[in-house]
Parts: sequence; C-alpha cells; structure tokens
Amino acid sequence: MKTIFLLISMLLVASNSVQAASLYKWTDKDGKVHYGDKPAEDAVKAEQKRFSGPAESGDDDLSYGMRKAKQDFPVTLYVAPNCGDICVQARAVLNKRGIPFAEKNLEAKEDIDEFKLKYGGHGIPSLTIGKSLLSGFEAGQWNSELDSAGYPKIAPYGTRPKQPVAPKPVQPASPEAPAEAPQ
Repeated sequence: MKTIFLLISMLLVASNSVQAASLYKWTDKDGKVHYGDKPAEDAVKAEQKRFSGPAESGDDDLSYGMRKAKQDFPVTLYVAPNCGDICVQARAVLNKRGIPFAEKNLEAKEDIDEFKLKYGGHGIPSLTIGKSLLSGFEAGQWNSELDSAGYPKIAPYGTRPKQPVAPKPVQPASPEAPAEAPQ
C-alpha cells in the first residue's frame, strides 16, 4: 500500500514539473517539422515554446456564483474626495456583502466630465451594476439591485474588505519663483 502511494505521489510531482516544461519545434534539412524536449543538432530552424499552467484570473478565491455575477454585472463605485461619511457607508455596504468592485475617485476635471457625459452628472456616490446606474446612496435600493444581479447577501468567510482608493497627489501647474526674503 505504501509503495502504491509513493508511486502515485511521484507521478503527481512529475506531472506538475512537466506542465511548465519547454518544448522545441524544429525543421530538419528535408523540411520535416519535429517536436521534442530539445532540438536536434542538425536542425535547420528551431524555436522554443514555453507552456505553463492555466492563466491566473485573480478570481480563484471567489465562489462560482460570485464569479458569474461579477462577469455578468461588474460593480463600480464612483466617489469624490469631499464625499465624506456617505461614501464610507456606501463602501461598507459593498464590503459587508463581499462584493468585488472597482472604485473610481472623481477628482480630476477630466474624470468628472467623463462621468457627467456618460451618466448625466448624477450625485456621488454612484454605483454601476452592469449597465444600471444608481445615483446617490440608498442602502435598500443598492442591496435590492445587488440581489437582482445575483450577488450574495453576506460576505463569504475570509473575504477581506476593500480599502478606499488613495487620492492622487496634486501636482502644481507650474513652478513658482521663490519669494524674496525680507531685508
């Protein structure tokens, strides 16, 4: 029994190491294409191909239902630097439910103009769920829309709350000349 377990373990380890192996494709002098773990010495043209495991999506820790809701109805929270406690409450509703969301801080004039053009300049905080826009914060309405989109009512165990987006540092438009020292 121990021998079988040991053999199976060795096969699993070997299969994982092969998964990230290199593969060579080369053409011989007759024009035939060959594949192997190393090219032949008489290869006319050889190129290395690298294969690895599946690409990481970053959503591996999400449940199937949450991934599906995120894919079909992505959530974006729009806030402003002077939004205050209402934006904190809005973020808390999303974090309490464990909703994966993007947060856009509307501080640059271009961001504000783009938001007004796209959504008609409604209040902050605003939330988009898929293509739906919810202007202003009203917890009942937000929860109802999130329920309709298929998001869970409470955060799954181990979900960490998302932190607010740090505001961008303000850059001066032009450097000012140093003031003269009083004499």
